[in-house]
Amino acid sequence: MVVPPLSSQRSGCAPMSDEKISLRRELRRRRREFVISQDMAALRVHSIVMARIVMGSADRFTSVACYFAQPFEVDAMPIIELCWARGIATALPCIEQIDGPMRFLRWQPGQKLSPGPYAIPQPTNRADEIDPDVIVMPLLGFDRTGNRLGQGGGFYDRALQANPSARRVGLAWSVQEQDSIPVDSWDERLHEIVTERERIEF
Repeated sequence: MVVPPLSSQRSGCAPMSDEKISLRRELRRRRREFVISQDMAALRVHSIVMARIVMGSADRFTSVACYFAQPFEVDAMPIIELCWARGIATALPCIEQIDGPMRFLRWQPGQKLSPGPYAIPQPTNRADEIDPDVIVMPLLGFDRTGNRLGQGGGFYDRALQANPSARRVGLAWSVQEQDSIPVDSWDERLHEIVTERERIEF
């Protein structure tokens, strides 16, 4: 099993190629400009519709790991809300240290969150860890062969390798699509990508 290397630097990120660095910069710009061009109501409708698409096969799920969206990412909270309406357990990522693994800890709306190493809210480490049936993750970029581009820390790649049976679903805005995403040997592919325009399965 090939896993993304952990940097000796405090960032905890795997080494990045110049191509990926440049592409991440461009995709962040596209994503930001798209979100700024939309009004809040439209973005909310997009996230609700995308959540319903993701939950289209919810009868096969018993647990779903989502994420707490950062600025300009697709809001995944409607997925968590739909899960709880259907009695499906939900979890959020938890990173206790920048050179450690990302675990999925049980969480439901209303429960306390604490800032993680990257200031992203996450469940406290007293919450139960689960092996989710579905892992829903934010994307920085994607192509139509299932390749994804994340922030570069390698956390999701390692988490996907640790949960090989989980269905892998990426959420992104359509402007984040690329003809081809550069990949390394440790990069993990997705089973499904949902944008505000379509659902793409692999």
